[in-house]
Amino acid sequence: MLTEIKSGHENKIAQEGEQQELPEDSTCEDAVAGGLTGDERSGNEPGAIVGIGASAGGLEAFTQLLENLPNDTGMAFVLVQHLDPSHKSILSEILSRSTSMPVSEVEDKTVLKPNCVYIIPPGKAMSVSQGILSLVPREDIARQYMPVDFFLESLAKDQGGKAIGVILSGTATDGSRGLKEIKNAGGITFAQKPQTARFDGMPLNAVAAGVVDFILTSEDIAGELVKIACSSAFEAVNAETGKLFSDGAIELKQIFTILRKACGTDFSLYRELTIKRRILRRMVLHRIEKLDEYVDCLRENPAEVEELYQDLLINVTNFFRDPEAFETLKSRVFPVVVKTRQPGDPVRVWVPGCSTGEEAYSIAILLIEFLGDDAVNTPIQIFATDTNETLIEKARSGIYPASIKADVAPERLRRFFTIVDKGYRISKTVRDMCVFARQDMVKDPPFSRLDLISCRNVIIYFGQAMQKKLFPVFHYALRQNGFLFLGSSESVGVYANLFNLEDKKHKIFSKKAVQTPIISELAAGEYMAAAVEQREKVSRISPDADLKFNVLEEANRIVLSQYAPAGVIVNSDLEIIQFRGRTGPYLEPASGTPSLNILKMARDGLSLGLHSAINQAKKENVPVRKEGLRVVYNGRSDRVNVDVIPFGEPRTKEKHFLILFEKTVPHDLTSREKTGSAAVKLRQAEVCDEDNQLIGLEHELAATKEYLKSAVEQYELTNEALRAANEEIQSSNEELQSMNEELETSKEELQSSNEELMTLNDEVQNRNLELGRISSDLQNLFRSVNIPVIMLGSNLNIRLFNHSAEKALNLIATDVGRPITDINTKFNNFELEQAILEVNDTLISKEQEVQDRHGCWYSVQIRPYRTLENKIDGVVITFVDISIIKKSLVLSQEARAYAEAIVETVREPLLVLDAGLHIKSANKAFYQSFMVTPEDTLDRSIFDLGNGQWNIPELRVLLEEILPNNMMFEDFNVDHEFPNIGHKKMLVNARRVVSVDNQTKLILMAIEDKNEHMR
Repeated sequence: MLTEIKSGHENKIAQEGEQQELPEDSTCEDAVAGGLTGDERSGNEPGAIVGIGASAGGLEAFTQLLENLPNDTGMAFVLVQHLDPSHKSILSEILSRSTSMPVSEVEDKTVLKPNCVYIIPPGKAMSVSQGILSLVPREDIARQYMPVDFFLESLAKDQGGKAIGVILSGTATDGSRGLKEIKNAGGITFAQKPQTARFDGMPLNAVAAGVVDFILTSEDIAGELVKIACSSAFEAVNAETGKLFSDGAIELKQIFTILRKACGTDFSLYRELTIKRRILRRMVLHRIEKLDEYVDCLRENPAEVEELYQDLLINVTNFFRDPEAFETLKSRVFPVVVKTRQPGDPVRVWVPGCSTGEEAYSIAILLIEFLGDDAVNTPIQIFATDTNETLIEKARSGIYPASIKADVAPERLRRFFTIVDKGYRISKTVRDMCVFARQDMVKDPPFSRLDLISCRNVIIYFGQAMQKKLFPVFHYALRQNGFLFLGSSESVGVYANLFNLEDKKHKIFSKKAVQTPIISELAAGEYMAAAVEQREKVSRISPDADLKFNVLEEANRIVLSQYAPAGVIVNSDLEIIQFRGRTGPYLEPASGTPSLNILKMARDGLSLGLHSAINQAKKENVPVRKEGLRVVYNGRSDRVNVDVIPFGEPRTKEKHFLILFEKTVPHDLTSREKTGSAAVKLRQAEVCDEDNQLIGLEHELAATKEYLKSAVEQYELTNEALRAANEEIQSSNEELQSMNEELETSKEELQSSNEELMTLNDEVQNRNLELGRISSDLQNLFRSVNIPVIMLGSNLNIRLFNHSAEKALNLIATDVGRPITDINTKFNNFELEQAILEVNDTLISKEQEVQDRHGCWYSVQIRPYRTLENKIDGVVITFVDISIIKKSLVLSQEARAYAEAIVETVREPLLVLDAGLHIKSANKAFYQSFMVTPEDTLDRSIFDLGNGQWNIPELRVLLEEILPNNMMFEDFNVDHEFPNIGHKKMLVNARRVVSVDNQTKLILMAIEDKNEHMR
């Protein structure tokens, strides 16, 4: 029995169709060994919902999966099959024989229960919300009917990390999009191994989309589901990560450090709940149940670090995601952008977090549609950036699966996409508008002078510190009247003073004409990460380093607290930056506003002497000692020696002072107390106290004089320096401020320009590499093709030809660029120029057979040369040698004429029948013997001739078995009264006749007159 997982999970659906990872309220109790029934669950809810999709061949895959699943996994299984809407389904009855779990066809508002199987009914689309299945007629679905995608997308929104998606046998692409949503939500995805599927279309497309975690057979998928159900990591998913992630878990910090070292991204600044869910997802996939074990896995397996990195950079994007928002962009934003644009200025757009490029291409398409005929004359620059280099490469290629038909209108598909083997490729016109580059939007300089920033559904995954830094960056990057386009669940937050809200529903903001605030650096997280990294490094070098460090630290603490004098460290402003030892008898917090100024914190009697010592140490830069200062503490007056030791910080050259306090006891009083009587001791103490008071007053008076003297000197020097500097400061202050603003602006512009140039350079390098690969592929293709090929430009000049064309047409390398009409071809009676012009005019391919002077025959094919933009720019001519085919055709014609001559000279009637026993031909003897015409005979069934004289059951059976069984028969007797010729007795012989190419199979039937033999 499996361990059942109790879960009271309350799901929240992302608003307005957006896939987001919002916090969910959930609880999870420890699993109880021995297995529980579904009714014993808390709330009778399944531990997970498994969505299984298939089409052709799905029944066999469903059966294999269910046969290998136990009946106590605690999961609910929902099967979505492509069914004929006009027929009732018996799928639930068939599958119920393969499992002991209850199998039922879904009705509207069905509540999911654990350990049950649910089947979609015919003609319906199905979704899930809060664990309840809902049905809608398939005609009510606005987009193309994709029942698997429709259900899996709703499952991802409803269950988040608890969702599991499985794609089995089927054709087309249904299911790939749904698996993508499940993986982005933190769920787990499966696909049947294509080699084991009866139809591999759906599994292959899911694997090609890169959204599958496990590629297994149906039986192995069942086994993996059982392991996941037993995993304590999956239980932690249901418990919202609380069980494995304690507050301040050191393992989480170690994971952040590993990722930062390997990938350069500090995920400690990202939304922590999202990070925990992604880590748990990876733990479930590897069946790791302890967080420290997963940390060890990351350290030992660099490939897993990369996989976790890819999982953390959530790829949630589609073409024209939220169409209403894009229409608002088209109607409210683009008109303002175009109206305020100066002539010749480009429309500049930045799409940070662009993922695989759909958002950037969507904006480019929308701009082209909005500009209409002006799009040709309007420069458009769209900068699309992301930290994930893998996604950037996919975006640069511009190739997307066929499933984008669900998001892109057919008219846009025809206009902006071309069909390729893998699906659709964005057209070159749109592709050239977009520049893709790797960029960390938090660390790297932003672009500038932008008309629009589209950062949708990215900020929700950032922590508060990162969000607060991004909005000033966006404000700086936008030009005046620029717009910010956010996701439906995002907002500018505390930086509402920087942006005006233009559209509340679709989160469109415009830049306010205010000063951009200073952008604070996020140093704290980096410092902590570096500290952890350094600590780990020390631990790796010496395993006992932590222990030694703690021992030394504890020893220093004991020495400082029990034996070293109390003291403080202050800076040049006399602010305390560190307390050392017990300073309570000498310092106390001053009343009023909290302050760490040492003179304000000094206890009564200590302030003047302390100030004098600090001033002297400042002035002379030597240690200063003041003895016998008096301090009042707890109603008692004590003597204190104070040492002020100046020292400097080498990097900043800033002065600091170490101030030490040492409590003293008069020596003569101590000696007399050891030997005198009590009365004597009391009198001596009184005398001593009076002396001490007098000495104290003298010291205070001297200290006060010294302090006043130093204060006057310092005041005079300071006053003189202030007078001298005041005029200079006032005169240069405004100039420095203006220069500083100009320098800051210039620096930011230079950084932005440099980033833009680096991005363009990166793009050019990638394009050069791509062009080099294409050129190499073309050269190798031309060299390997043995068919002569010539490419001509629109002016009929030779653009390119291969090696085979050199021999066939007597071409040399210098002929490139010459008109084809200047080449003296060796073909007879062939107007090549006229044929080329005809193809150019009609755009219809032309094929013609021609013969050269040596008697060789060629099939000349002339086709229009089409560019990537689907424009005609010349023709492509191929010359296929068909001499052997021509010779074979002549020989076959001669052989046929020879065979026909033989057949016609035979005196016995002969018939040739096809596979359907229809007469294809008959010889002259047949027509004469039976007095019939070809019109009454050819293409008719032999059983319909005359008055049905050949419609003999035994003869029919023999004729029907000749072709399939390669049989023959002889001397079959036919005794019948024939029309026109009277009563006849015939002998029929028949055999199979196969053509030379072994394709056409016929029956040769010979008829012999027995009456003639008897005579």
